[in-house]
Amino acid sequence: MTTQLCFNQSEAVELHGPHGLYIKPIAKLNISVTLPQMKTEGKSISNWEVMEKLKRMAKPDSFLVLRVSKSSLEFLRFEAEVEAKSLIKVLILRLDGKVIKLSGFPEPLKVRAAEAKINFPNRHDWDSFFRDAKNMNESNHGERPDTIKLEGLPCKWFSSTAEPDKPSELIIKKIFELFGEIRNVDVPMLDPYRHESQVIGGNFRTFSSFSTLTFEVYVQYSEYIGFVKAMDALKGMKLLKKEMSSEEGKEGKAYTADIKVDFDKTRHMSAKAIRKREKERTRLIELEKAREDQKRLEREEEEKKLEDERRRKEQEELYKKQRKQAKLTRREERRQQREKKRRRIQEEKKRIKQEAELQRRIALEERKLLIALRQLESIRLLTELLERVKVVRQQEEVQQRLEELERERLRQLEEEKQRKEEEEKMKLKEEARKRRELRRREAHLKQRLTKNLKTREEQEQEKKREGLRQKIRGRSRLKSAVIQDTKFRLDDYEEYDRRKREKNKKPKIRSAVVYKTR
Repeated sequence: MTTQLCFNQSEAVELHGPHGLYIKPIAKLNISVTLPQMKTEGKSISNWEVMEKLKRMAKPDSFLVLRVSKSSLEFLRFEAEVEAKSLIKVLILRLDGKVIKLSGFPEPLKVRAAEAKINFPNRHDWDSFFRDAKNMNESNHGERPDTIKLEGLPCKWFSSTAEPDKPSELIIKKIFELFGEIRNVDVPMLDPYRHESQVIGGNFRTFSSFSTLTFEVYVQYSEYIGFVKAMDALKGMKLLKKEMSSEEGKEGKAYTADIKVDFDKTRHMSAKAIRKREKERTRLIELEKAREDQKRLEREEEEKKLEDERRRKEQEELYKKQRKQAKLTRREERRQQREKKRRRIQEEKKRIKQEAELQRRIALEERKLLIALRQLESIRLLTELLERVKVVRQQEEVQQRLEELERERLRQLEEEKQRKEEEEKMKLKEEARKRRELRRREAHLKQRLTKNLKTREEQEQEKKREGLRQKIRGRSRLKSAVIQDTKFRLDDYEEYDRRKREKNKKPKIRSAVVYKTR
């Protein structure tokens, strides 16, 4: 169960002030919406749309919860929850007997609203249960109406500062002692062995996995009156938690949680069930101890095997290291021999390379001198040629510039001519588009006027037919005359409609573009 933020705390009743726990009445409504008869196949009503309509009708108030509880072809039933009981009558006045309209459905949907009945056991229920139950002795604790079972309690609301995520039996006992002396409290979540099995009424059953957010608790009262006070106080209530504000003079946030309250029907807190749970707990503890001993022996055996394996590996590693050291020694000797040989070869290569480099430098200097003489002759020849080319190039550039100016003038004239032609075409297209738009609007208006006139005439004709039918039922002897008159009126209407269509026909307007072209 999830917690909800609470804004209206006017109806809260203190349960335990130091922990900020209160109880608040549950305010629920049943809303029924009658559905129209579906005449078209494949058409459906959206539950979401109906819920949105109901929320608008409830404004300025709102629903905490609004969900579909039952759906059929005849009606939709919703279950709604509001902040306070005082709002129920106000919302019933706003909703009961009202109608809502949905898109696509001409018929309105009628809404009925009433206060929902809270499903909670009363005194007759537990009296009849324990009176008719077999194998129960009302003189024994746990086999009579003295134990309350609460489900959906938030763990953090009943926890201590030492363990903020687990409920505390001491705090639970202190809170519920408000209604009377408590004989015993049992929180199955706190028993680490309860998840394997649980003794209930003399039988074993598998216990479901616990939620870490909520828990269930069994509270057993010493006296019957304490049990009755607690059941009466918690009837139709939900739990409210007020948080402490860090600023002085301001209240903190408040949250509510739905809880399920019922009397114990399983003899959970009877002496026999408690003994069986303790017996089962002892058996599980012994079983766990035996498992731990077995695991310890297996672990010791495994450690012994690992130690033997470790020693064997150490010996192997030592042998491998010795072999590796001998191999490295031989490899170092071979490496030193190769190094000496490599140095001799490198020294020989270096000497030969130095001699070759000297010869190469001499040849390079001779070649550089030859190249410098050839470059000097080439420079003199190129200077003379460039002087001659420069004169010819200047004449060609002048002629080319004159040609480019002429081409630029012609291009600008051509662009101006094309721009004027484009503007003329755009004007013609815009005029044609406006004429098409006017023709389309005119046709649309004609169609709407014709449709409205036909609808009005059909309605008048239907009224006349209905009058004729009533006359036919009252005076059967005028049947033939009425039929002839109806046929005459239908012929008149068809003639009128034909003449009107001929009158509305107009000659087509020739396109302005065609006219301009001509």
